[in-house]
Amino acid sequence: MRKSKSRQLTYRVTRQPMRLFLTILILACISRPAAAHAVLVESTPVPESISSGPNIAIRLRFNVRIDADRSRITIIHSDGSGRKLQTLKGPEPNTLTATATGLQAGGYRIRWQVLASDGHMTSGEIHFSVGG
Repeated sequence: MRKSKSRQLTYRVTRQPMRLFLTILILACISRPAAAHAVLVESTPVPESISSGPNIAIRLRFNVRIDADRSRITIIHSDGSGRKLQTLKGPEPNTLTATATGLQAGGYRIRWQVLASDGHMTSGEIHFSVGG
């Protein structure tokens, strides 16, 4: 009878770590990865580029879906003056578009702020110039 209890104890002790490992493995496989903040992956105009004006089509593509209705794009001239642009939903849910009209030659910044699918706001700037 003593051997039987000893075997049962050994069996239990060696099985516990295996069960724990399998439980962790299963949870890791079925859990969804956390959504990331929006990261700008492509833009038109390209940063530090020279565009021909006076009208510039702006297209911003992000790594995650964004809420276009709660996002914004502002165009800022090198003298500090700026104006908010009307944002439009892009062809994909991770794209935001706008058109800047009446731009004179000089340096500009596109300041963007987007609400990502994870609920976080992200912002950034793209510097470019309009050639004369």
